Amino acid sequence: MLSARIVVKLCDTTIVDADKWNERANELLTQTKVIVPGRGNILAADGSILATNLNFYTARIDYRAEKFNEKLLRDTIEHLAARMAENFPVKNAEAWKKHLLKPLEKERAKRPRAYKLMSGLSHSDMELMRTFPFFSIKNRNRNGLTFEKYMRRFNPYGDMARRSIGGVGETTESKEIHGISGLEKALDSLLYGKIGYSKMINLTKKITDWTDVPAVPGSDIVTTIDINMQDIVESELNNVLDTCGADWGVAVLMDVKNGDIKAISNLERNPNGTGYIEARNRAVMGYEPGSVVKTLSMMIAVEDGIIDNLNEVLPTGKGWSYAGGRAITDSHYSTSIRVGEVLEQSSNIGMARIITRKYDENPGAFYSRVKKLGFLEPMNTGIAGEVPPRFDSVPSNRGGRIALSRMSYGYATEIPPLYTLAIYNAIANDGVFVRPRLVKQIKGTVDSVLPVGYMGDGRACSPRTASIVRKMLTDVVWGDHGTGRFLRNNTVRIAGKTGTCYMIENGAYNPSKKRLAFCGFFPAENPKYSCVVLTCHPTKNFFGAATTSGQVLRNIALKLYSRGMLDNSSDYRESSSSDASPTFYASIKGNLYEKVKTDFAIPSRRALKSPDKVSSGALPDVKGYGLRDALVTLEKAGYNVTYSGSGYVRSMSPSAGSNPPKGTRVHLVLAN
Repeated sequence: MLSARIVVKLCDTTIVDADKWNERANELLTQTKVIVPGRGNILAADGSILATNLNFYTARIDYRAEKFNEKLLRDTIEHLAARMAENFPVKNAEAWKKHLLKPLEKERAKRPRAYKLMSGLSHSDMELMRTFPFFSIKNRNRNGLTFEKYMRRFNPYGDMARRSIGGVGETTESKEIHGISGLEKALDSLLYGKIGYSKMINLTKKITDWTDVPAVPGSDIVTTIDINMQDIVESELNNVLDTCGADWGVAVLMDVKNGDIKAISNLERNPNGTGYIEARNRAVMGYEPGSVVKTLSMMIAVEDGIIDNLNEVLPTGKGWSYAGGRAITDSHYSTSIRVGEVLEQSSNIGMARIITRKYDENPGAFYSRVKKLGFLEPMNTGIAGEVPPRFDSVPSNRGGRIALSRMSYGYATEIPPLYTLAIYNAIANDGVFVRPRLVKQIKGTVDSVLPVGYMGDGRACSPRTASIVRKMLTDVVWGDHGTGRFLRNNTVRIAGKTGTCYMIENGAYNPSKKRLAFCGFFPAENPKYSCVVLTCHPTKNFFGAATTSGQVLRNIALKLYSRGMLDNSSDYRESSSSDASPTFYASIKGNLYEKVKTDFAIPSRRALKSPDKVSSGALPDVKGYGLRDALVTLEKAGYNVTYSGSGYVRSMSPSAGSNPPKGTRVHLVLAN
């Protein structure tokens, strides 16, 4: 009877229902599946990974597994909950115990088959969990433990330069993962790669999947970001914003010679808590710049011969009425001022008198002159939200003349901080007008090194003009009447310009709210880096452009010097070696994915010690700190720092509580 049934079934399948099964086979053989390519990495200038794809896991328990050992779970629950709380402190031991036993309150048939424990586990977290009591059972049917793998975009350095790097997400059209902001979006076509296709083929024993067109992985993008400098810029901006209670701030650090953006930070008050978080990329958004734009006007005036005698005296007084408009005033006026002191004393009247001298009869020509520089061109840095500057193109009339006078010293315009920085960088670079860039290399099937770009015809002014204006900007800090005198220090000489602008609310300027800017370069005698900082609405301690934004720039310069990043020794003492300068994070090269998976402390859940207030005179105790907090604490106290290992601070030399002199090198030993 069994043999007869086999013969009947064979005939039924091969003859009677043959057409149905052939149609089903044809459906499978004609199916085409999309193979999603691996997304490329975004790298720092030294190869360190800023964004990559990593596998993460979600832990689940099948409480209806065939041989689920409920008795053993109850017997070991105290030890299991303790281990979970120790290593995954999102819940305490009692909460984990309650969470793990809750499904057992239901009858077996109604218990969950995929009860979620937690998500976001790294591979090492998964392996660790498998060693816990009950979970260590090899037979999965007895403990029900399973792990779901998924791919996630991961930023090893957290929020560092997060807005510039950008993020990814699903598109509404295809549910594919593409860039939605920052470099992830601007360079998505390169990072995404090319999709592949597979189809089913009929082999001798089975129908199997066959790759027809292989997927091409996305290219790796090498940025200009320097991890060490990025951390310095973020830390110093955060410190000053916190000290002065500002609403938000932005800082950009750039290499003078090639326009490489070495660091960029955008911070704003945390709306859901204390402190500051990464914010909108205001470096490429337009704002009235205030007096920092006087440098652009002065450069044009010197280059075009509008002024040829720096000792010429301009009348100023309490105010100057021009073209029937409201009188132009200076915050600290005198009866007259030398042309060479206009930037030093930040004179609105002096700057307006100089520019209107040539463009009085044709205000629109000033706009044309600025445009001829290349200053209004798109930079195409890859930073999301980038907009070009706005200068009013005005006809020759009374309203145009008034707007001209205001534009000359920073009002009636909207200029992104990055454009302001580009002009100061050109002055520091002997007039060579390099284009700021955030990407320098594309690494794919064919590596491509992107050349240095230029704005306009590549030159903002002649070397002679650049030298004259550099001297003026140096006098802003070092001159007897300079508005930036607060920034003087003999370690790194700074040159630059302060800028203050009232904020517009309800269509009118609000004198109680200011945006404070400082843009400059250092060292003044041989510029290596240029920097712009913008601080919005400080509410305590510091209220001036030099003491807020300027202080950020000065602290950045001093920190770079202390770490040997200005072609100097890493210590203030000449006898120390620059080779010993500390590095915040290890560079990751070679097999990128494997190195990140094994070397990075992926979302560490260790409860680190929080920074304490530093007692005066004694070496602070930073044992138990994370590296970043330890560096900030010790450097605030006046010490230089080196370290070895990774993780949190295990020991330090000299020992905490001792009284070594300021400038002493403190070595930290780190351990996970």
